[in-house]
Amino acid sequence: MTDALEPAANESEPAANELPDEGDEIPIVEPDPEPEPEPMPEAAAKLLAQLEKELKDGIVETGHTFGDLVVRVAPESWRKAAEVARDKLECDYLSFVSGIDWMPAPKVGGDDTEGDTSAPAQPTETTYGVAGSDGRFQVFARVSSTTRHHGVTLKVDVDEDAFSVASWVSVYPGADWHERECWEMFGIGFDGHPGMRHLYLPAEFEGHPLRKDFPLLSREIKPWPGLVDVEPMPGEEVTQEVIPE
Repeated sequence: MTDALEPAANESEPAANELPDEGDEIPIVEPDPEPEPEPMPEAAAKLLAQLEKELKDGIVETGHTFGDLVVRVAPESWRKAAEVARDKLECDYLSFVSGIDWMPAPKVGGDDTEGDTSAPAQPTETTYGVAGSDGRFQVFARVSSTTRHHGVTLKVDVDEDAFSVASWVSVYPGADWHERECWEMFGIGFDGHPGMRHLYLPAEFEGHPLRKDFPLLSREIKPWPGLVDVEPMPGEEVTQEVIPE
């Protein structure tokens, strides 16, 4: 006796694994369209309008992330961007100045032109963040207003031939040791800095440890935990690799 809730078998329907006949039309599956970029928040747009008014062609590219404005400026406008942020945007607080090396990490024990592929989280091709880049190195800074409660991240490309940008110390005195650290770790100079000298490393130290191509012994002996202990994506099979001590 057939269960009343069970549908009767339809012999005219093909089996799930049955191939279509040669004359059958195979449906074309269109790829999902690219998502539309989110509009810039109103507060960020107002800050950008003020920067555009003051810097004009000095702005190279803009973007936003998590509601915060990111602006890349031309090297010749780097110091003026600090003045505009302080005087026009009322950004009285400097969080940091630092450098970025966009080159993928060299492959350990292999060709230096290839990225480290020991984990899927490590990129193998050069990719740039919000507001882009024209080269491998950038300097970026974060400033904010303690009264207006807004902020902006400013970026500038570093020419590898000149390899320096203008110092911000005369605008934000707190940039002093941030620029010293950036010079020490990336080798990027800051024109007009009042006293560029080592902050962490001895004077005889050679190289710049935060550059991607700086050889670290720990990378040669044992992979960094961040390259190995990568959490799987939902649905991925969890595998554990045993790393010899």
